[in-house]
Amino acid sequence: MTKQIDSEQSTANIADRKELYKSLATAHGGYWRYGFVDHAYLYNLHFPPERFYDLLKDQIKELVINYPVAQSQLAQWIGDLIDQPAERIVVGNGAAELIKIVSGNLAKKLIVPVPSFNEYANAAPEGQVVEFALDAPSFELDVDKFAEQAIRSQADVAVVVSPNNPTSLLVPKADLIRLVTKLAEHGCMLIVDESFIDFANNRDQETLERDIARYPNLAIFKSMSKAYGICGLRIGYMLTANMNFAEEVRSGIHIWNLNGFAETFLKMAPTYKQEFETSCALVRKERDDFYQDLCSIEGMIVYKPEANYLFCRLPEDSPTGPEVAESLFIDHNIYIKHCQGKTMPESDRYVRIASRTPVENATIVSALKTIVRSKTAIR
Repeated sequence: MTKQIDSEQSTANIADRKELYKSLATAHGGYWRYGFVDHAYLYNLHFPPERFYDLLKDQIKELVINYPVAQSQLAQWIGDLIDQPAERIVVGNGAAELIKIVSGNLAKKLIVPVPSFNEYANAAPEGQVVEFALDAPSFELDVDKFAEQAIRSQADVAVVVSPNNPTSLLVPKADLIRLVTKLAEHGCMLIVDESFIDFANNRDQETLERDIARYPNLAIFKSMSKAYGICGLRIGYMLTANMNFAEEVRSGIHIWNLNGFAETFLKMAPTYKQEFETSCALVRKERDDFYQDLCSIEGMIVYKPEANYLFCRLPEDSPTGPEVAESLFIDHNIYIKHCQGKTMPESDRYVRIASRTPVENATIVSALKTIVRSKTAIR
C-alpha cells in the first residue's frame, strides 16, 4: 500500500511539474518564485554590488513616494556612464520599449537575420518584416548578401544583434562598418543591438560606440538587463548621432518611463565601473569553462560563445530539444530554452543554455550527459 501511495504521489508530482513547465513558456519572467535553477534568462549573476541594494533599502520610502526624473536627466546619466553626449541617447523602459517604437511605428520595412531575438520582428506590423535566413550550420551573417537583400527589399531599417541571440556569435566590427556604409547609400538605418557586447572577448575592439559619430545611419540599442544584472529595473538605451532619428524615437516615450529604482541605478552606475568590469571578466571565465565542459558531451556541437550563453546542437541520436528541456525541468529542476519554433533548419535539435555559477554549470552538464544518452527523455 505504501509503495502504491508513493507511486501515486510521484505521478501527481510529475504531472504538476509538467503543467508548471508548460505555463513558464508564456510567463516571460517571475521565475524566481518557483525555486528552479534558471539557465534560460541571460543576465550577469555577479552584478550589481551589494552596496547598491543597501542604498535602495536606505532610500526606499523616498523612491516609492516621489516622482522619478524624466528623459533629459536619464540620458545625461547614461552619457556619463558611456562617455557620450546626452543628446545622442534615448532611454527606454528596457530595450523592448525602444524596439516597439522603431519596429512598430517608425520602420516602413524592416529586415532582420534569423534566427535572432524575436522581438524586433514581433513588434512590427504584419507584412513589414523581411527575414534573412542565416545559413546552417555556421549561422554566421554574410553582411554583403544581407545588404543586397535589404536594398532589394527597399528596407528603411535593418537590425543586427551582435553577439546574436540565440547563437552567441559576434559579427566582426569590420563587417558591420562595411554593412552600415552600403546601407547609407540607400537611406537604410542600421540598428546594431549590442546588449551582450560586454561579454565578448574583445569588447572594446568590437563595439561600435566610439564610431557612432561617423555614421548618421547607425543606431546602437542596448538592454542593460543582461550585462548589468538588472532585469527587474527595466533599463535600455539607444545611442545615435542621427538627431532626427533620436527625436523620432524620443517622441514616442512618455515623460516618466523609468521608475525611481532604475533612476537610482543609473545615477550610481559610474561609481561601480570597476566592479562591473570585474564581474564581466568573471562571467567570461565561467562561460569559457562551461563551454569546455559542454564540449565533453559526446556528439554535442557547441558553438564558440561571445555572450554569456551557449548555443548547442544536440547529438543526432539524442532526444529533441523540447524533450531535453522538459526532462531537465521535471527530473533535475533546471530550466533552459530550446529553439523549436525559431526560424532555422531543424530547430528542434538546438538549445540555448545560460552560463551560471561553476557549480550550477557542472550540474547541468552532468544532467545533460545522462539525458542525451537516453532515447526517451520524457517519462
